[in-house]
Amino acid sequence: MKMKIFKSSAVFLLTVSLVIGIPGCSSPKESVTLNVSAAGSLTDAVAEINSLFMQHNDRIELLTNFAGSGDLKNQIENGAPADVFISADARQMNALEEKELILPETRSDLLNNSIVLIVPEGSTLEIAGFVDLANNEITQIAMGDPEFVSAGSYGRLTFELLGISYEGLLPKLILANNVRQVLSYVESGNVDAGIVFASDTVSSSAVKVVATAPDEINGRIAYPVAVVASSGNIEAALDYIDFLSSAAAREIFEKHGFIVIGN
Repeated sequence: MKMKIFKSSAVFLLTVSLVIGIPGCSSPKESVTLNVSAAGSLTDAVAEINSLFMQHNDRIELLTNFAGSGDLKNQIENGAPADVFISADARQMNALEEKELILPETRSDLLNNSIVLIVPEGSTLEIAGFVDLANNEITQIAMGDPEFVSAGSYGRLTFELLGISYEGLLPKLILANNVRQVLSYVESGNVDAGIVFASDTVSSSAVKVVATAPDEINGRIAYPVAVVASSGNIEAALDYIDFLSSAAAREIFEKHGFIVIGN
């Protein structure tokens, strides 16, 4: 009889411990979903990095929204779900910081890039530099909308620096929603030339680079990253940002044509 009582008590204690947990024993962390808003030029690199991150962090699921940095900034301002923001320029991040929509202590510059002028691989037009875009035989030029797309904003600054009239080029310009759309237009031969980040050309054999923006422009380019203030998963978001600076992530970024800051 005493043996039966002992067994019953043991079963009861085991059941209670499974339900409420035994003090001193750690329970598995709950799974979380992180929403990452990243500039369109990061599509290939971040998709690969995210896959690697989730392999090593099975409790964290990453959902990524790729778009122009300006569009992403507007989405965050309007309350779209986002835990981490990676912008292709400081301007959009600054706007969110001024409105206290990011956590400034989590902000850092992650990457550098450069602006380049590209043409279809089989182009026979004589385009050797940005100034050639004003020539009459050049009729269609693709670039990101400077108001929303960082590569487009830097492209417009390049025009200004080189003394090229942006307003004069407007009749020729095809303004795209993101830099990958610009790349697609050039790859298909639907435009004579396009302005993109150098990293966008790495995986494309259908375009060729004919010019690079001056150092005065490329020296300004930085990709800042920060945790969004409304995030409910700050700890996981910081883990993710730390991973973006890891050796494994650095290797992927460099493979896709980015320059890792601090490397």
